[in-house]
Amino acid sequence: MFAGNSRISFAMLLALGLLFVPILEASGEMDNSTFLYFAYGSNLLKERLQLRNPSATVHCIGRLKDYKLAFGNHKGLASDRWHGGVATIEHSLEDEVWGVVWRMNISDLESLDRQESVKLGAYSPAEVSVWTLGQELNCRTYIMNSCVYAPPSPQYLKVIVMGAEQNGLPKDYQEKLRSIETNKYEGPLPVMMEVERAMKRSKERANHRSDA
Repeated sequence: MFAGNSRISFAMLLALGLLFVPILEASGEMDNSTFLYFAYGSNLLKERLQLRNPSATVHCIGRLKDYKLAFGNHKGLASDRWHGGVATIEHSLEDEVWGVVWRMNISDLESLDRQESVKLGAYSPAEVSVWTLGQELNCRTYIMNSCVYAPPSPQYLKVIVMGAEQNGLPKDYQEKLRSIETNKYEGPLPVMMEVERAMKRSKERANHRSDA
């Protein structure tokens, strides 16, 4: 199409939307020591993800087209960790799921798989195309196997909502998350206490930096 016009530049093609370059390649950051992970559930929250995966840093936010967010348990076995349904995604035309793309060290891959109970068969890793700033990124994510729908606990949903706020997901998507029905569980959750302690430490560090 453009063979006859040598003056059409790379930048012009990119501006016209006729050339899509993944952000990693465009910025020269592609390497074999890190990977991109698309989080849509409790791992939206930095302090939650970094409990077991300390290398995680925010790369960007993005949306997954033709998927929707759902809650349930693998084969109907209630989560001991969260006492309710946990997040997964499933194909749904015209829907979308917003989330955070994290850059992580390969050294944390085993830990992330363990968190998602991959060896137990609860979740399977999947490669998905996440759209951000008009570009497409190939990311690792996780999809539940044999999902039996169940509402989440209020604590689990709170972590998701806090993560969405922390990373500036679209306001209407945040409102959609807040409107999700929970199972009204009120008991203690050790993982929630861990998250709250981690958030307290983060706040203290931020306050210390601002005072310095």
